[in-house]
This record gives sequence, C-alpha cells and structure tokens, in this order.
Amino acid sequence: MSNLTILPADTYMVINKTVINDSDLKLISMLYQPIIGFGAVSLYFTLIDDLNKSNVMSEDLTHHHLMATMQLKLEDIVIAREKLEAVGLLKTYLKKGSINNYVYLIYSPMSASDFFTHPILNIVLYNNLGKKEYDKLLNYYKIPKINLKDFEEVTASFDEVFTSVRGNVLEVEEDVMKHEANNIILKQGIDFNLLISSIPESSYHEKCFSEDVKELINSLSFTYDLKTLEMQGLVRDAINEKGFIDKTKLRKACRDYYQFDNNGNLPTLIYNKQPSFLKRPEGDNTKRGRLIYAFENLTPYQFLKAKYKGAEPTTRDKRLVENLLVEQKMNPGVVNVLISYVLKVSGEQLKKSYVETIAGQWKRLNIQTVEEAMAISEKEYKKTKKMIDEDKKVNKTTRVKTTTNVETTPVWFDSNPKNQELSDEDVMELDKLLEGLV
Repeated sequence: MSNLTILPADTYMVINKTVINDSDLKLISMLYQPIIGFGAVSLYFTLIDDLNKSNVMSEDLTHHHLMATMQLKLEDIVIAREKLEAVGLLKTYLKKGSINNYVYLIYSPMSASDFFTHPILNIVLYNNLGKKEYDKLLNYYKIPKINLKDFEEVTASFDEVFTSVRGNVLEVEEDVMKHEANNIILKQGIDFNLLISSIPESSYHEKCFSEDVKELINSLSFTYDLKTLEMQGLVRDAINEKGFIDKTKLRKACRDYYQFDNNGNLPTLIYNKQPSFLKRPEGDNTKRGRLIYAFENLTPYQFLKAKYKGAEPTTRDKRLVENLLVEQKMNPGVVNVLISYVLKVSGEQLKKSYVETIAGQWKRLNIQTVEEAMAISEKEYKKTKKMIDEDKKVNKTTRVKTTTNVETTPVWFDSNPKNQELSDEDVMELDKLLEGLV
C-alpha cells in the first residue's frame, strides 16, 4: 500500500481500457463485492460514470469531486481504490507536482469461469460467503446441460451466406477497444531458481515453467501460505508423463496439503480490517480514542505480529485467530480487542479455551464494534475483580486461583474515567501498534 499523502485538490483522469457491459457490472456486484466490499464496488461504478460520452476518457477531475459524489472521506476512497487495484480492476499512475495528477485505468472483471477457477479469489469468495451462498452463486453461473445426442447441427457457415468481392485493402487497426481484464499481482512469491534447481532436468519439459504456470504456483503459495521448500515436492508430483505440470493436480495437492496441516479446514485471509461502516469518526486523540483507532485499522495479523514484537506469530495462534474470523464470524476490530484483553489478563498467553469462551459470549451479545468489545471486556473485568475481592475477604489466608490475572489490566482501563492523558508507556505501546498503519 502507498504511504503517499493524497489531497482533495489532487486531480485525476479516468481512462477506460476495456469494453464493460451489463454482465460485467453484475459480475462485479455478485462475485467481487463479497471480497472487496461495497465501498470499492461503488468507487468502480463512480469512475465509470466519470467517463465522457465516448466512454473512453474523462476530463480532469479533483478528488474532492469523488468525496462529494460518494460522500466518503478521502482515506476511505484510497482504501477502496487499493482494493480495486489488488483484484485487478484498476491500475493507478501518478505524476507528482504542486498538485499531484493521477491516472486511473479501468479494466474488466475476469469471466465467471476464470473467477471460479482462480486459486486466490475463488477461495476468498468461498470463505467470505460460506458454502450455502457460494453454491448459490456457482449454480447461477453454471451452463445448463442439454442432451444433443439425437440432434444434427445445421448451422450455416460464413461462406455459405456471404461471397467474396473485390475491394480496398485495409490495414489492421490494433488500437480498437476490446474486453480486457487485468492480472492480480503478487510482489512476494516463490524463489523459482531454487524450486526449479531442485527438480531433475530430465523430469520436466523445457517449456514446463511458463509464465502462466509460475503465476499459478505463486497464487497457490499465497493462498495456502506455502513456502518455496514446501512447494518443491508438490510441484514435482504434479509433473505429468509429458513433462508439463498438471494444473488441476497441483491445485488439489496444495489444497490437500493445507487441509492435512490445518485439521481439514480451508484457508482464509486474516488480513482484513474492521469494516468502514463499523468504525467511529477519527480525531479523538485521547488514550481510548487512539486505541480504538489502532484496533479498527490494524488487521488481526498485524495486531498479533505487533504483540510478538514484530516476529512471525505461531501457527497455533494464527489458526486460533483465523477460527474467530471464519467460524465465529467476528469482525477484525473486535478480534483485536479480544486478543489484547486475553493477553493482558492471562499473562501474555492466548489460551484457546478462554478465548473461545469469551468469543462465544460476545457472539451471543452480538458485539460488532470495537467500542462495544472494549465496554463488555471492561465490564467482565470489573465483575471478575469484584468476585475475587469478595472471596479474599471471606478467606484471607487462601490465595484464590483464577484464569484471570486481575493485577494486570488492559491499557484502556482507567480507574478514573477523567484520566485520559497518555503516559510515556502508553505512548510507546500505541506507537508500536500504529507504526504498521498506512
């Protein structure tokens, strides 16, 4: 993601690189929206509306125009734009100056057939929708099967209908607009030099590792979180007798490998932030306000990694968080609060049973926002502390054992609600969390 500051006065121009029809727009609403969200889809449609009557290029417009049209803050528009870029619907170019100039290139969505066989988008769509809704979409785009066994084709050929006539010779025009989809780009991927060198040259064809095959391997490694060394054996086993990679076999091998290593679960992405419509307005620079901003704008993966002091979280902890997002269907910001609370009151341990107990309670209470999660955890903390204090009064000689360490409180808990000043320790903790934000 870009760290460049964008201003309302910065201009942009939209250029249409494709032919977009009603079927494309429906495809975006049905298949892309569950992945990128309504805000990104709305931006895509708005940029199309910005095109002039020739449907090719817009006039110069300002980003203030986008803000007014969409009724969104500029930072939300940038997030929506980056989502469009990530799934290949948009390319962005920039010319810097006193007023920055942007060019947005619009691309078509991929076909339904390509989408449902894509190693990344198809998996994300399945996990975001669930099996029931996913199957509905799949059935919608399935071509009905008709038995033509007893029929004879009688379609007329071109030369049966038209005859050749003498005429002027025309040069082929290469700049005519056509339906053009853009590829998804992954900047970090497999080390193909290492992977290919590990496979005996006699076992694969010289054209085995074409660009589309490398793209598939990269996509599968991203989707199933497989490193180069893990992919080596899977790729080797997918090479057929002709020395080429059987793509279907490789897809299945990667999926089976992941499911075997993850108790049969399919992968999901734990890199989503709290949905924009569930965030609070920015500008609150109190301790609580800055914490809410951090919880809302960090993905659970970023938050967990920050708690690991920048190290990679353990597979166990990632699976635990993944389960909260997929199985419990909790919002990312709420998951961040839960992680923070449990780590603080459990001696920096993510105890699975304790996490799941709290998650179940929050789901029953329909906790959706960061503020709701902070409020309920604070309430539970005070309730637990009161019970322990009462037990201590009854039996002063016995140390009460509990899964909750009430001596260490989450950073947002204040004994005095009016005390909203940030201590040096608070500032350091917040800065560590916020440094991952864009």
